[in-house]
Amino acid sequence: MGFSVLYNGTGSSDDGFYITAFHTLGNKNYLILALSIIYIITLMGNFVLLAVFIMNPSLQNPKYVAVCNLAVVDISLNSVIIPQMVPVFVFNLNYVSFGTCFSQMFFMHLFGDMESFSLALLAYDRVIAICFPLRYLTINTNLRMLLILLGIWTLAFLLEVYPVALASSLPYCASRVVQSCCCEHGPVYRLACSDISFNRKLATAKTLAVLLGPLSFIIFTYAVVVVAVLKFASTTQRWKAFHTCLTHLLLVLVYYLPVILAYVLGNLRLVQSPDLLTAILTVSVTLPPMLNPIIYSLKTEELREKIIKLFVKTKVTSHK
Repeated sequence: MGFSVLYNGTGSSDDGFYITAFHTLGNKNYLILALSIIYIITLMGNFVLLAVFIMNPSLQNPKYVAVCNLAVVDISLNSVIIPQMVPVFVFNLNYVSFGTCFSQMFFMHLFGDMESFSLALLAYDRVIAICFPLRYLTINTNLRMLLILLGIWTLAFLLEVYPVALASSLPYCASRVVQSCCCEHGPVYRLACSDISFNRKLATAKTLAVLLGPLSFIIFTYAVVVVAVLKFASTTQRWKAFHTCLTHLLLVLVYYLPVILAYVLGNLRLVQSPDLLTAILTVSVTLPPMLNPIIYSLKTEELREKIIKLFVKTKVTSHK
């Protein structure tokens, strides 16, 4: 199904959408290859993290419950976005049914929300560990962490189900050509042939809440940590507290900096090509799920030791 077929899906009798992007990029195939590599590394890194957690009871504590939740979110987010891009942009199979499009939209934004909420959850865990070290195990139990996780997954679900349901109920009687790499909320609902002002306001409010809410909480927790750390008498204790937060801080920067950069580039029109901006946005969303397990594995000594033992044990077993 080539590019010429894209513009056949403009009538109301057509029940799907046509995904278009990257047509002006000369190196489109290199982008798809890079995204495929990102996806493979995402799967490998996060599945290793989950395997180490399952095989080591000593890691089955609130902190690593939160880390494993992030690993599940990382796998899910990139699995919703990247695999469907290969048939669309490599084989020109760019038709997506109505139901599939809105299903992808819902899950993509759900897991995107959970990336942000999961970083806030890790910030909560760190502030409890640093400010209340002696009471950490009584304040932050596995059950309490699981209940918090249930709460934030429910919140993310509720935040996305209404905007997506509202977008799916709009009449799409004109163009069905989605100018994006996948069924994103904004590029899809803008195709509706009715008043979309409420959808636009709702999308803006939801995006700001999902990004700025957790980010504000994270900044607040770091302010609390700084105040608490400054009260420590020992320089060694201060350095240990800082090192504890360093891994999480790297995760926060890896997630928020690309998103902020893409937002600035788009709104200030520093990038004129829509296809190039879409490529930047796609990489900025899919890169953190790949980097998260690598950062955690390299910066967390306890986890690094367990991973090395896992691979050494596997290597020894294979040589027997």
